[in-house]
Amino acid sequence: MPVTPYINISNAGIGYMGNNLLNNVNLQIEPGQHWAIVGASGSGKTTLLQAIAGNLQLRSGTVERNLTDYQPETTDYHQLIAFVSSRHHFRNLSNTTEFYYQQRYNSSDSEDALTVQEYLESVNHQTPVTHGWTADRAIDLMQLKPLADKQLIKLSNGETKRLMIAAALMKNPLLLLLDNPLAGLDIETRGKFSSIINLIASTGIGIVMVTSATEIPDAITHIAMIKNGSVTETDKNTFNADAFAEHEQGIFKADITPLLDHYPAQPFDYMVRMRNVTIRYGEKVILDNVNWEIKQGERWALLGHNGAGKSTLLSLINGDNPQAYANDIMLFDKKRGSGESIWDIKKKTGFISPELFQYFPAESNCLQAIESGYFDTVGLFRPSDKEKAARAMEWMKLLEIDKYAHKLLKYIPASAQRLCLLARAMIKNPALLILDEPCQGLDEHQQQYFKELVDAICAKTNISLIYVTHYTHQIPQCVDKALKLEGGRVV
Repeated sequence: MPVTPYINISNAGIGYMGNNLLNNVNLQIEPGQHWAIVGASGSGKTTLLQAIAGNLQLRSGTVERNLTDYQPETTDYHQLIAFVSSRHHFRNLSNTTEFYYQQRYNSSDSEDALTVQEYLESVNHQTPVTHGWTADRAIDLMQLKPLADKQLIKLSNGETKRLMIAAALMKNPLLLLLDNPLAGLDIETRGKFSSIINLIASTGIGIVMVTSATEIPDAITHIAMIKNGSVTETDKNTFNADAFAEHEQGIFKADITPLLDHYPAQPFDYMVRMRNVTIRYGEKVILDNVNWEIKQGERWALLGHNGAGKSTLLSLINGDNPQAYANDIMLFDKKRGSGESIWDIKKKTGFISPELFQYFPAESNCLQAIESGYFDTVGLFRPSDKEKAARAMEWMKLLEIDKYAHKLLKYIPASAQRLCLLARAMIKNPALLILDEPCQGLDEHQQQYFKELVDAICAKTNISLIYVTHYTHQIPQCVDKALKLEGGRVV
């Protein structure tokens, strides 16, 4: 007897903001199936996921969502779908505004945020509790107990992802949609992720996830492959990840010399010198007696698990954390608190992080977002300068995203948004470049291309580099030093 599918997409044209990304899509998702959606960056993976969720109207064709057939006491299929996106939408306590970038480091402002416990208590449970996902069970699975009293704004990127998945499970959906759920997770959590997905699937929840072709959990049964606007499906057992992914070596061929004409940078003895640095919020110690020296031209990897203190350490270097003044920190040969402003520090620093990506205004024009890197502002708040805009366009061409120059960030793929912020970090030829998970959300071609670009910049300049990642294969060859944090301590 034929099974009624949860989702039945027929001859669909699917697009977003005038871009027709996918054509003639035919896809059925049945009970007991678990799907991975794979493809290059910008191919339409998230767009397909949004269409399944009912968040996008089809440009043509039809979609049937039959989830209420399986739970007739629920009349709205939206209640039977939980969507974990690549961005969170947490709001302040008065529920009036979303968080802003530097809020996590300002103690008075960060208090205007729910704790993890309070946030989970606010989640609307789906009733009846079909799959048995109580708050306690979801918290245990995603290891959130130690974070119960932590404000949302102070969570690391990986901790935020774990919280969002727990909140989605508490809704006890029939379908769980995950957009790049592994992005930002540390090695330990990624290692456990396949088991987590297995456990979720065993409770009867159907899973559809956007992921890399090389990171597909064991529980996945079917693969939807997106290439050149078409969606083809295959059984997981016959899927060849190596054949599907494009492995390229030596792909960066551009001459970057004209974009580095301001180097060598101003000479310094110490880019960073920290002595016995300790950061605490209330009784919670985030960094414990950290010592670190970075000399000009050195290239470092900063490593550690989610919540180890990496983001807090970087906030001291980038001028975002006011607790720097209470510690013995020297930046660019000047002691913090000796008269230099935050803008003096930022002028010499290029920076990108998942948090900056989260909070950067998506209404910004891409070219202007890159140009704002000259002024270290989160968006361009002055008239565009012709010469600076031309240089921004050269960086866009170098990163293969110039076709998006005059589009708003919110209308382009997330991977292209991240590359815009990379260009923003590098456009002023900073003395210190801080790249916090820069390859998050990029496909294999983009990752390899970017690694080779960083190596080329380091080969031609005396730039200092701090590179943060949970994937050791993403670290450029120029990196030859490492600092690892564990529980706020250097190990």
